[in-house]
Amino acid sequence: VYLNDQSLFEVSEYEQLADPKLVEETLDHWTNKQVTYDYKDQSIYVWYAKLENDITTIYVNFHDYNPNNEVTEINVRKSAFRPFKMHTNYITIRNFEIANVATQWSPPTAAQTGMIDTHWSKGWIIENNTLYNAVCSAIAIGKEISTGDNLNTYRKDKPGYQYQIETVFKAANSDWNKETIGSHIVRNNVIHDCGQNAVVGHLGSAFSKIYNNHIYNIGNKREFFGYEIAGIKLHAAIDTQVYNNYVHNCSLGMWFDWQTQGTRISKNIFNDNTRDLFVEVSSGPYIVDNNILTADYALDNHAQGGAYVNNIINGEIVHRLMLDRATPYHVPHSTLIAGFAPVYGGDDRFYNNIFIGQEGIPNVGTEIYNFYTTSLSEFKEAVAKEEGDHESFHKIKQPVYIEDNAYFNKANQFNREDRNFIDESVNPDLSIVEEGNDVYLNISVPESFIEFKGKVYD
Repeated sequence: VYLNDQSLFEVSEYEQLADPKLVEETLDHWTNKQVTYDYKDQSIYVWYAKLENDITTIYVNFHDYNPNNEVTEINVRKSAFRPFKMHTNYITIRNFEIANVATQWSPPTAAQTGMIDTHWSKGWIIENNTLYNAVCSAIAIGKEISTGDNLNTYRKDKPGYQYQIETVFKAANSDWNKETIGSHIVRNNVIHDCGQNAVVGHLGSAFSKIYNNHIYNIGNKREFFGYEIAGIKLHAAIDTQVYNNYVHNCSLGMWFDWQTQGTRISKNIFNDNTRDLFVEVSSGPYIVDNNILTADYALDNHAQGGAYVNNIINGEIVHRLMLDRATPYHVPHSTLIAGFAPVYGGDDRFYNNIFIGQEGIPNVGTEIYNFYTTSLSEFKEAVAKEEGDHESFHKIKQPVYIEDNAYFNKANQFNREDRNFIDESVNPDLSIVEEGNDVYLNISVPESFIEFKGKVYD
């Protein structure tokens, strides 16, 4: 239900309409902290749906507004633009304003739907649109229904992780390949106030380009909790490029999950998000370069094989292994599956980054890698000493390559980094400032830092 393009809040009991409570804070499930609720003033505008046989009656508390004199709307459409048939290729959607659509929840193990929904096709261009108030996702470039539709929820016989593996194999054994699926362009759009994602895609996002988009207020109403909420949430983003996006005021900025291989995440600005970037359960290789991450909780690295180059990272880094979830990896530049393996962690590169510590924020910098090996020969020698088989690889940390980084304000460095710049006393006071349509970075660094020259890494 919408009042003047503002989505209202559903309550579960009719009696809650009479005296709705103002919500000033809400729990962020990832950090387990209370956060300020951005929709506090709107939280008392509530509605309730009563279902009786074939009749649905909607009751709304509009407070001082008369709905007959305002723009009042009830959404019922699952999509605004979606072809009936799959493989409806090379569509361009340009210069539309699309809003207030009842999109369904889009996990990687179900049919993924959006206000704009490519429906398992190739080569769409989605550009220069303004998209907002999707109940879940604004743009869906993800999977279709035949490879699985919430089977874990219906059957409860296997974990969702196992059904997701089956989804990948079903798609690879069907028509998921570069010649038929993906290669979409999503650019120059303004996308805001959606419950789940601005852009979502599993499998169908491969070989795509997502750039120059302005994305904000995604997942901030906290209506849902699930493992699929972010400004951009992609699975199997093989050879996908995500760059030059401004992502702010989201519960999570971007999330790359499973088979992040050949993926480039570049020149994005993250501002005022609860978390900025999450890469999960992937063997790589992928590259994260020239980004600005400003959240207190800046980066979740639950993957391996990532190259982090030329970034500014102003918050906590959480690094975890995923030894209990073996996931697929692919023949380079292809959807063909080459094998699958656990995520042992490591095989990461951190070059030419600026890390800025903050009071009370742990794990800013590369100190989290202190127990990792630093070369393939060292790694092999350590594994050989274990004289085991596959268990040895669970114990020995894969090599990491960390050099030429700068650490300010008590950010902590990798203890085997030979070349770096450290100034614990300097707080660069990093901030992102918006002035009209322009976005500026403010940062103060000592003059001596200007003379510190790292290598150029190809």
